[in-house]
Parts: sequence; structure tokens; C-alpha cells
Amino acid sequence: MRNLSFLFFLGMIMGMSLTMNAQSKRSEWNIPSAEYPCIDAQNRASFRIVAPNAKDVKINVCGKDYTMKNNGDGVWMVTSDPLPIGYHYYFLKIDDVSVADPNTYTFAAYSKVVSALEVPEGTEGDYYRPRQNVEKGQVRSVQYFAESTKEWRTARVYTPAEYEQHMDKRYPVLYLQHGLGEDETGWSTQGYMQNIMDNLIAERKAQPMIVVMESGDINRNEGLTKTNEVEISPIGASFYKVMLNDLIPMIDKTFRTKTDRDNRAMAGLSWGGHQTMDIVVPHLDLFSYIGLFSGAVFGLDIHKNYNGIMADAETFNKKIHYFFIGSGTNEDIGTAKLVRTLDDAGIKYVEYTSQGTAHEWLTWRRCLKEFVPHLFK
Repeated sequence: MRNLSFLFFLGMIMGMSLTMNAQSKRSEWNIPSAEYPCIDAQNRASFRIVAPNAKDVKINVCGKDYTMKNNGDGVWMVTSDPLPIGYHYYFLKIDDVSVADPNTYTFAAYSKVVSALEVPEGTEGDYYRPRQNVEKGQVRSVQYFAESTKEWRTARVYTPAEYEQHMDKRYPVLYLQHGLGEDETGWSTQGYMQNIMDNLIAERKAQPMIVVMESGDINRNEGLTKTNEVEISPIGASFYKVMLNDLIPMIDKTFRTKTDRDNRAMAGLSWGGHQTMDIVVPHLDLFSYIGLFSGAVFGLDIHKNYNGIMADAETFNKKIHYFFIGSGTNEDIGTAKLVRTLDDAGIKYVEYTSQGTAHEWLTWRRCLKEFVPHLFK
């Protein structure tokens, strides 16, 4: 490991002198001194790793392995096939040791630290980019003690720009969860949540609201061999009592919130969608909005799960003001089966499909953009 650390340091220093193709642009997730990875006009990603003593170096991006070639000076290079537009984690392996690329910032995903690159959209992606003429909200880190589990925990909390200007005003709350193996920083880092919220609020497309993000106890992979069905799976289930008994009361005490069910929503991506169903459906006295972004909702039985609450479609539809189900065209998370189940039961929902995206952050950014304008109307 000491040799790998030295190689990474050497790579960072030498990388400053390696000039990329003039037609390529560095990935926005690179550290300031790194020109690689970079993306060319055909959306191909080029990688450069300095590892003089390595015998084999590989990159895996978008599910495909690429073997890097040594130029003779210990500089390993490879260019990928054209990649789809969007945000992509990638994985570097040096002599069978999986490591993060020292040229990029790192992110919590797959229950470890990983690298990422972005194949950028055009102007259609401006909804998640910061704008000079839009007032900025704040994302703060809030530490709190959860009596339910006798531990200190951390949440990320977004407040809209006007929150500091209208001290007598109270705000509705969206609880927004990440996916399996990620953490509470995901939505504000990879997801650009705060930019999406700022822009929608400035355009008067969304109500000013507070957004709360927590780790949800799903940033580790224990228990993956067990059942993944709703209401039964143990993955992240320890968070349920924390949210109900500790997180929501802390948020209502710390921030100027509206505390009735009509002003409380929950949404989540992937396994966060699973958690959303498990928390919201049994507690319709607390929530009135559901958002599933590539939601990992498996094995839903309308009559057996949640004490049959959803079997009474008329009552359920009255209590849930907006039920959103979104996914990408290039993923299969079981959405088609879920909507058939809901259709058969007479449950009302709105389905959204992100064109050309898979199980990744561009899909979920688009879902958030589509979901939020319908809240708290």
C-alpha cells in the first residue's frame, strides 16, 4: 500500500505536465491540477495513470473493462468507447488492487470511495447548473443525537434563499434519500440538488421548501444476500425508527417547518425509494407525497404489505396528493412490474421516463426536477 500511495502522489505531480488533446475537455470532477480524465467531441473518455512499477492497469467505466497501455515511461493510457451523456462512476484497478483515481475527487458509492466523470449535457442541463441571477439557498450539515439508536448522526439540510429573509415564515419539508452504498452528501454533491431547487424556486415552478438528506443506514452492503422485498428487507430498516422518532422531531425543532402531513413529503432514489415506501405508506398521518426515482420497490403485495392499506385504493388516493414514479429508459429496476401492480389495484400515480439514461445521477436529477413542482400546491 505504501508503494501505491507513492505512485498516486507521483501521478498527481507528473499529471500536471501531461497535455490532453486540444479537442477534449477535462471532466468537471477532476481535481484542479489534473487534465485527465477528459472527454472528446465523440463523448469518449481518455484516462492517464502514472504507475511506473505496475504490471497491469485497468479502468472499468459504464460496465466495460478497458486495459490501459504503458507508453514505456510508466504512464498508462486508454480511451473508452463513446459514453452516454450523464454522470458515471468508474473503477481503477492496479495489479488487481481496486483504488480510486488520484486525478479526481472521490465519492461515497458502492459502500466505498470511488471516482466519477461527467459526460456533459448541453443547455438542456442548465436546470441543475448554478446561475448568476438566481439567489442561492444553503446546504448545512446538522449533527444530532438519535435516542433510538444511541448514536450521533449527521443530516444535510437545504434551506431556500428566502429562509434567512423571512424569519416569521414556516416551510414545508421534503425528506430526500440516496441509494444503496451512498451517503447523505450524494444529493448535494453528485445530484446538484441545491441548484435544481434554487432554479425551480426562482422560476416560480416550485414552492420554497426545506430538503433533508440523511445516510439512511444504507451506506454499507451488509445483508445483501437477504430478501429485498418491501417491508421485509432489513437493509436500512434501522433508519425507520430514527427518522420517525429522532430526525423529524429534530428538524421540526431546529428549523421553521410546517409540521402537518400536507406539508411533508418523502422521496428517494433506488433503495431510498424502497425506504420511502416502507416509511410513508404505514404513516399516512405524517406524509402526503411519495417520490420513487428508480425506486427499488420489489415484491409489493397490495393486500398483504402494510396491513393492506393500499388495498383501499379510494382512501389511499385521497391521502397521497402526488405519487411520482420515475426511471430511465436504459435501466431495469422493476418499474414496469410495479406500475402494473398499482394499475391493477386502482392506485393513482404519475410515471416519468428519463430518455437515454440508466441507473445514475442524471436520471435522478431529472426525476427531482419533475417531482418537486408538484409538491405543496
